[in-house]
Order: sequence, then structure tokens, then C-alpha cells
Amino acid sequence: MIRVENLVKVFGRIRAVDGLSFQVKEGEIFGLLGPNGAGKTTTIRILTMLTRPTAGEVYIAGHRLSTEAEQVKKIIGVVPQHINLDQELTVWENLELHGRLHRIPREERRRRIEELLEFIGLSDRRHDFIPRLSGGMKRRLMIARALMHHPRVLFLDEPTVGLDPQTRRKIWELIRQLNHQGVTILLTTHYIEEAELLCHRVGIVDHGHLIALGTPGELKARLGKVVVENFYNGVVDYHFFGSREEAVNFAAHLPGTVLIREVNLEDVFVELTGRRVRD
Repeated sequence: MIRVENLVKVFGRIRAVDGLSFQVKEGEIFGLLGPNGAGKTTTIRILTMLTRPTAGEVYIAGHRLSTEAEQVKKIIGVVPQHINLDQELTVWENLELHGRLHRIPREERRRRIEELLEFIGLSDRRHDFIPRLSGGMKRRLMIARALMHHPRVLFLDEPTVGLDPQTRRKIWELIRQLNHQGVTILLTTHYIEEAELLCHRVGIVDHGHLIALGTPGELKARLGKVVVENFYNGVVDYHFFGSREEAVNFAAHLPGTVLIREVNLEDVFVELTGRRVRD
């Protein structure tokens, strides 16, 4: 559904995206995981035609982005990282405006708005102005706005940034429901849990490079199943094992404080880069 080939974006002396290549299969949730400044947002801006690449090609549903932009616009929906709803309009009016921009006929537009408000749980807030909504409600409305024209592909840039854990999980459930309806989803995130629990496959990005790609299970299996954290003399060491039994036997002889837990994607990132995703 999405094919990215040797994508490059240069800002002055900075190569924000440096030879990025990957594919997103139709019907999957694909995540780009990495710290702030890794090149995730720049990549999604290129894929959604908000920024032109310095080099490389992008294909969406078989359409070449550089020459068939109008065809691509008809089949993608975009949810940016920052809230960009019209603050002076109501919930309904924000969706109404977007529907008109896509030239959706009046009756079809009204039916679609009703359907989407029900889907995101904001039917009873249709006449509220945007400042009266919570952060989670605004995020849900932005997703609904992106879905007005029935896109086949949905791009979400850090869809749950700044939200509390409960609201974050509500957004995840919306994303899963959309995916079950056949929408292909590409999202960026720096939340380890989000990438592990939501994405079918994950591309780990650092300094504009794709440094690892696979399912969360495949990426974690590169290190093992269980990790032993050993804090001693002000230093934390990490040791990886294929089973909890091996980890327990090893930990029994260690000085200091010991924690035994399952391997996660942050462990993979640390092993590849020497630092944490949050850094």
C-alpha cells in the first residue's frame, strides 16, 4: 500500500531523513518508533505532501507521489501531531467544513458526520465549540475529520502525545476499530507501549535512518525474552536471556539491586543506539 524508496530530506546541513526505505502492507498498522528529532515527523510530512523530499520516491496505492499527488490526496487522511481544529467553529462545523472541502454532497455529508460523531463518541457535543473539549476529545475529532472522505490510508503523527493513559487507550481502540474496517494505518510514536501493543510491524528510526524493522515480537527476539537489570555501584548493567529460568539462575549470584522483566522495544533501541528512546 505504501512504498518508500531511498527517501532523503536535507535542511541546510542537517539530513533529517537519510536514505529511508520501507513498505507498509495493505490493512496493517505500521509504526515508526524513535526519539524526538529522529526524522519521524519529517517523513510523515513528506508522505502527506506537506514537505517535498530532497531525493527518493514514495508510492501510495500504486500512485507515484511526485507525479500523481491529486490521486493520492483522495485516498489518504492525515492527523497531525498538533491540534489544528478551527477554534471558532463547533464540532459539527469543523466536520462540515472538511466535508465541503472534499466536495462531498450535502446529504451524504450529513450522514457521514452523524456516523463519525457516533463512532468517536461525540454525538452529544456536536454544538460545542472547540475550546470546550478536552485534549482527548480534540484528538478524536481530528481523527473523525481525517475520515470524512473514506480514506484507504490514515497517517497519524504522534496520535496520543500529551494524553493521560486512560485517554490514550481510548485512542488506541479507535485506531484498532478503523484497522478492522480495512484502513491501512501509518503512525509515528515515541511511546514504547504504543508501538508494542498497537502496531503489527515497527520501523525503528534514529537520526533519519531506519535501523531495525519487524514485528514487535521479532525485534525483541533479537535480544532474548527476559532481561536482568543489575544496579551496582551506581551503574546499571543489562543481561539478556532466552528464558526466565536462565535469568533467575544468573541473577542469584549478582550483588546490588536486581530486576527481572520481559524484554521490550526500548531494550532493542538501547542495544542499537546506546541510548533510550526518551533521550
